[in-house]
Amino acid sequence: MTSNIVQSLAPTGTLRAGVFLGNFLLITGQGPTGIPEGVSPDLCAALAARLGVQLELVPFKSQDALVEAVAQGSCDIGLVGSDPARAEKITFTPAYVEIEATYLVPAGSPITDIAQVDRPGIRIAVPSRSAYELWLVRHLEHATLVSPEGFEQTIEVFINDKIDVLAGLRVGLQTDMKKIPGSRILDGKFAAIQQAASTRKTNPVGAEFLSAFIEEAKASGLVAQLIAKHRVQGLMVAPAHVQVC
Repeated sequence: MTSNIVQSLAPTGTLRAGVFLGNFLLITGQGPTGIPEGVSPDLCAALAARLGVQLELVPFKSQDALVEAVAQGSCDIGLVGSDPARAEKITFTPAYVEIEATYLVPAGSPITDIAQVDRPGIRIAVPSRSAYELWLVRHLEHATLVSPEGFEQTIEVFINDKIDVLAGLRVGLQTDMKKIPGSRILDGKFAAIQQAASTRKTNPVGAEFLSAFIEEAKASGLVAQLIAKHRVQGLMVAPAHVQVC
């Protein structure tokens, strides 16, 4: 470990790591003092230990605010959903986990397959600025997005405005089904949402080390161990990143 790497990722002597509280698969609880617990905080702790510095977890309720904090340097790293729009502001590592995103339809819906969703006249409720909303913005050709702020508000709009489809993470939709009698989750997925580490654009030394750390954490089994430790269902270790020469 060189001082150059430590300086690039922890210039204050403490690794300031931003984590998004809204992802219940990665933040599964809080400690006695309110510190976030889960897969992503533990991964940050492993990185801090590797660097030989203290860890300061910085919790965010908004993914956009987390991205801005990393971009501006008030957080040294951030763990957040990887997306090309966000990558314009920060540098992402390869993903460390993937989360399946799919659709839920209400009782009596004629939609039985994911391929039937992206059609003219179909409205899809999805939380604004979520990683899967950003994915849908890039890939949908015909359906219309209805994007309220927040997960609970999105469900309310889906029910009250009789929206055709609700987009979300499969594990979350399995909970949402209980609030919507007769609803169904479609088989398959429209995307595997990738969760990655990130650092500021002006930090190539830190970005290179951070990417190598994430790849090692996957290959060594650390990420799988953290998923098992926190008993999380619905998280998959992301595939190894293969560089094309």
